[in-house]
Order: sequence, then C-alpha cells, then structure tokens
Amino acid sequence: MTTTRRTLLAGSAAVTAGSLLGAPAARAHARPEGRSKPTVVLVHGAFADASGWNGVAGRLLRDGYPVLAPANPLRGVAADSAYLAGILATLSGPLVLVAHSYGGMVITNAATGNANVKALVYVAAFAPGEGDTLLGLQTKYPGSKLGETALDFRPYGEGLVDGYVKHAVFREVFAGDLPRATTELMWAGQRPSDVRALQEPSGAPAWKEIPSWYLVARDDKVLPAAAQRFMAQRAGARTAEVNASHVAMISQPAVTADLVKRAAR
Repeated sequence: MTTTRRTLLAGSAAVTAGSLLGAPAARAHARPEGRSKPTVVLVHGAFADASGWNGVAGRLLRDGYPVLAPANPLRGVAADSAYLAGILATLSGPLVLVAHSYGGMVITNAATGNANVKALVYVAAFAPGEGDTLLGLQTKYPGSKLGETALDFRPYGEGLVDGYVKHAVFREVFAGDLPRATTELMWAGQRPSDVRALQEPSGAPAWKEIPSWYLVARDDKVLPAAAQRFMAQRAGARTAEVNASHVAMISQPAVTADLVKRAAR
C-alpha cells in the first residue's frame, strides 16, 4: 500500500457553445442549480493508509465530487492537525472533511478557523472535545480490545516509539468483517502511530461551529459504539448506524458514501 498517494480528480470544465460565444465556461462538476460540488477530503486513521477510502472515493468521484485523500503523518495530534490544515489552506471553495478513527482527532483540530469547511463527517472516528485524549475517549466505555497487549512497540529514534497492531489480533480487533486475505494485506502495510498521540490533548473542537455527521459502527472493537454515540450526541451530529467493524468505510462503502453526500448537500 502506498502511503503518499493523493487522489485529486476535480475534472475539467466543459466547453459549451455558450462559452465559445463569450459566456462564462461551465465549472467542473457543476450542480443543476449552477453551484460546484464541494471537495471531499478523506482522512485516514492509525494503522491504515488512504487506500482504505478507495470504495468511498470511487463512489464520490462517479457522482462528480472532487476528492482528496492525503496521507496522515500519524506523528501526533498537533503535528498532524497542522499538516492537514496546511493542505486545506491550498484548496479553494467549500470543503467536506471526512475522517476515520484517529483521523477524527485531526479534522476536529485542523478545521478550526477555516471558513471553507462546511461539514465534518466522522466514520467510527474520535470527535474530541477540548482537552480530550484519544486514550481517554477509547476507554471511556468498556468494549475496546485495542489495549497495550494488542500492540507491538518499536522505537524509531531517541525517546520515540511507534505502535503497530499485532498480527495475531489484527483481523479480530480491527476488521473482523473483511476477508482474511484482505486483512493480511492491511496488516502488512499498516501505518504505525507515534504512541505520544494516545495522551496528547485535543484543542478547541471545530464541531462547535461546523455541522457534523457521524456513522456509528455497532460492531467496533477498537472504539466502542457507546463512545461513538456519546461523541456524536455531544457534537450535535446527525447520526446513522451500521453493522460494521471499526473499518466501516471499507466493509460498508455505499452507506459511508451516502452519508458523506448527505453532508455535502
């Protein structure tokens, strides 16, 4: 799995007879009422990469949405949020930010103060309040099986440690509703997260100012469904639920894409 690929297909503006006569050229992916569709930014979480969004991205692209799925550095809440905020600053027009898992920590912070962000969509994702930590939210309710014993810890520098999900538990904990052949590839190509991200407090949440949507994964063994419902209710999110593992966007791409399109409208 590549970790640096970005999918940005905004298409080209159609040349019409009117434009040849001096009228303004049609905008890419124009809606019937003349407004362009927002760009959808898909943010992956820890132990994953942007390819996890392929099923969702393909559906959005077919429906005319520009899509960007950047690599999340997974170095820490503040650092990753600043990285994404920098990417967002290069994009014009309305934006819809969609996050999975730890990616929710990132969009919640990166969107703050960006007037172009019109909606936030959380897919089995962390939607922190100010001062919340990933570990605190994950363990707020019982049911998570992603504890310390499920992780391999590997140093990558002086005082720096990455966490990986162990092979023996990866499918059961992370993606139990996917074929084993698929989860074997996911495990082999997983992106590790710096363990400092576990207890790094989140900043002022963008969901206080930006409308949000939430897809609860009922069978999630990483982030319990009870925690997801708590965060969705606190954020005032429009909520849907699906029978899915933690990777709901992979096992239920149509449901996920439909929720994103509702937010985009």
